[in-house]
Amino acid sequence: MGEQLSPTLGARIPGIDLSRPLSAEERRAIWEAFLQHRVLVFPDQSLTREQQFDFAANFGEVEGPEAKRSNGKRHGVAHVMTNLDADGKPTVRYSPAANYHWHTDKPYHPMPPMLTMLYAVEAPVRSGDTEFANTALGYESLPQAMKRRIAGLRVVFRPAFDASLPPVDHSLVRAHPETGRKALYLGNHSTHILGMPEAEGKALLQELLEHATQPRFVYRHRWRVGDLVMWDNRCLLHRAVLDEHSGKYRRVMHRSLVKGTAPI
Repeated sequence: MGEQLSPTLGARIPGIDLSRPLSAEERRAIWEAFLQHRVLVFPDQSLTREQQFDFAANFGEVEGPEAKRSNGKRHGVAHVMTNLDADGKPTVRYSPAANYHWHTDKPYHPMPPMLTMLYAVEAPVRSGDTEFANTALGYESLPQAMKRRIAGLRVVFRPAFDASLPPVDHSLVRAHPETGRKALYLGNHSTHILGMPEAEGKALLQELLEHATQPRFVYRHRWRVGDLVMWDNRCLLHRAVLDEHSGKYRRVMHRSLVKGTAPI
């Protein structure tokens, strides 16, 4: 199912209206394509936040309005993500927690989400791309000596936006619960490796991050209004791309997260 977008990952799924209920066959075909390609792009959608929630619910329990941001504000049915400031003007937010750092969503939770969906309500005329890195391929291409070195290591994650929150540790090499394939689990919000001197652990995480995000492992998505993109948080990193046009154009997305299990 779908048109492959790159040799590394990604497939485009045209001709399906996600605003209506899926048949069992459609759901099964989408899930099989998701496990195979890790990133699915559904173009030309027209979705309310409630319809997006219903689509996400085909694949598990959706993080809903009970979720809170660090400032205490509750999410809606889908979380509205924008690059707009308080005056409604596009801007670039520079911070340790900004989404232009390579990351997986909410790794600082004991049970991070298994998948994320973004729906493009307003997309920049230029700029605003998102890159996805396949950390399963990144792991598989490591030298055997490195695989032995990192086997059994655990990474400590803490939210980059609030260092006062308690840390969580997860396996650096996590097995996908459905495919069994191993992938690197790291990125922004990772602070150090349990049982390793902090400087050594940081250097190792940086080395692995640079390896896993080489261009040969990356798909870059150019957003269009109406795109819904869903991706597998269990074996991918992603980031917004910064360039000379960032902050010049409005970007409004609706995000849905499907809850996952503890990485193993």
